[in-house]
Amino acid sequence: MSQLFSPAKLGKLTLQNHLVMAPMTRNRATGNIPNALMAEYYGQRASAGLIVTEGVSPSPDGLGYPRIPGIFSQEQVAGWKPVTQAAHAGGAKIFMQLMHAGRIAHPLNLPPGARVLAPSAVAAAGDIWTDAEGMKQNALPEAMTQADLDATRAEFAQAAQNAIAAGCDGVELHGANGYLLEQFLRPNSNQRTDAYGGSIENRARFVLEVVDATIAAIGKDKVGIRLSPYGVFNDMSLHDAMEADYLWLAQQLNARGLAYIHLVDHSAMGAPAVPDAIKQAFRDTFKGTLVLCGGYDAASAEQDLAAGKCDLVAVGRPFIANPDLVSRWQAGASVNAPDMNTFYTPGAAGYTDYPVLGYSNRE
Repeated sequence: MSQLFSPAKLGKLTLQNHLVMAPMTRNRATGNIPNALMAEYYGQRASAGLIVTEGVSPSPDGLGYPRIPGIFSQEQVAGWKPVTQAAHAGGAKIFMQLMHAGRIAHPLNLPPGARVLAPSAVAAAGDIWTDAEGMKQNALPEAMTQADLDATRAEFAQAAQNAIAAGCDGVELHGANGYLLEQFLRPNSNQRTDAYGGSIENRARFVLEVVDATIAAIGKDKVGIRLSPYGVFNDMSLHDAMEADYLWLAQQLNARGLAYIHLVDHSAMGAPAVPDAIKQAFRDTFKGTLVLCGGYDAASAEQDLAAGKCDLVAVGRPFIANPDLVSRWQAGASVNAPDMNTFYTPGAAGYTDYPVLGYSNRE
């Protein structure tokens, strides 16, 4: 009996299978507001057990990339409602990923009055796309003041409430991939000398404060977090205490009773592998649902579920190119290859026009 395609539990929720559609930035939210095209996209993929949305900013300050959606205005809440309805109509549960980009940003991508904020005034190496002027260097961020920390924490909590109001089943805090929360965790981007810098207890302080504020806002059974130990994306560098830091964090998150931890391993895309010992340590330490992500196909997903290495398996790029990925994997059918040229471009091409089994709408 296949475990992958059988119903799964996530806290109080029952999922239609053990497959999670991973969060993936797609840059289709013109004006930072969700739209009908996005509702169609998520609805097409609603055979997943759980959909985690693309990164959604809790704040005007967090909109680092062009055309990423927000959840800080009533217009955005209204825009998300057809998306969550489409997901639920296909049987999926849907969590909104709350992503503040922090220093991975440029003022040209931000609305008037918004600021590029980070733990410290240290620019990330690398360039970022702007619709206005093409590629630009990542901006030098402002080091967050205590007032900024307080305001941003409150924005996460309000965003979580807004996500629930929009019909989401919960939220995932984006503590991975070099964005704001991970910028606090890593010593290269966090060079603070106050209570939010130095030791792991201090570097993790803001992350845990955001976790606590989000739990207080919507309940611990509706909150997950994504982490990328050993991730190097967006100028995150490795450090000697990495393993110890993340194990300490796992203990802290377990004590808070979160719904899930979503561990991403980017080695399939060229990053250092997350050691099996780290994954096992999270498995041993964290008593909630453990989601693993990174280069899975149907066979390896089934294998890790059967071995008890995780409770759910998250898959990214295969879901981009295969709206009907679940039925393709169940049938052992071939899968479409994703078109990387249209990952982040506006419009339907490479977004809602991939063919499904037995039918092609690319005539």
